Amino acid sequence: MLYVHFKKIKMDSFEVNKIIAAVLVTVLLVFGVNKISDIIFHVEDPKVQGYKVEVKLASSLSTESSSENQVDIAALLSMGDVEHGKKVFKKCAACHSINQSGKNKIGPKLWGVMFRPVASIADYKYSKALSEYKKDWSWEEMNGFLIKPSTWIKGNKMGFAGLKKEKDRASVILYLNQNSDNPKSLP
Repeated sequence: MLYVHFKKIKMDSFEVNKIIAAVLVTVLLVFGVNKISDIIFHVEDPKVQGYKVEVKLASSLSTESSSENQVDIAALLSMGDVEHGKKVFKKCAACHSINQSGKNKIGPKLWGVMFRPVASIADYKYSKALSEYKKDWSWEEMNGFLIKPSTWIKGNKMGFAGLKKEKDRASVILYLNQNSDNPKSLP
């Protein structure tokens, strides 16, 4: 009985050895194939990590200074339409009044906003950035501001994302100009 038991243990250890050997051979084979493929298919690392992508920015996405210098305001305004501006202005109406007798809301009333000084409504509390911005709301200023208010006048508290489409901006500017006691003639 002792002999049979000993043989059984020997046979079990032999099976375990075969399993361990198979696992080791597999691991060595995988690592070996990996090393051999690295040698055969050697690829050098690039000197510069990444790709150079050249991007041409449209005038509507340009910065403040280049937008001021490059926008042909007469051509931009010719794309606009007052009725379309009235429709687009609905986005603004949640925070601004456009009526002559309108009151300030979250934002200041916009009756007669064109060509008046920035931050000039006495009964509205403007952000420090707008209060210190010493310009008038000209065609170019309004266009730049409407592209993206937070980047045109940094630090202002207007949370509006902006109007990316040139026709929308031109139409709103024409609509704002019309809603005044003294609308200016177009350039």
